[in-house]
Amino acid sequence: MLKTHDLYDLNHTLAADFLAQHEYPWLALKGIKDLILSLGPALGEDYTEVAPTVWVHKTATVFPSAYLGAPCIIGPDTEV
Repeated sequence: MLKTHDLYDLNHTLAADFLAQHEYPWLALKGIKDLILSLGPALGEDYTEVAPTVWVHKTATVFPSAYLGAPCIIGPDTEV
């Protein structure tokens, strides 16, 4: 089975420390909500909280038809 470090480049995510604690990525699912809730308020001025606990980076493109379920963080240069 592929392990977390085999599937993801953790150099490009705010969740690197969190994901590195889990041998397999599905083991991280239980804690993702709490991770997002802890990271969101500290993201800085490059992010806007567009709805309660939904943060979107200023370079992201979110189409009007997109549904962003809370909590979530939409990162730089993302299209949703």
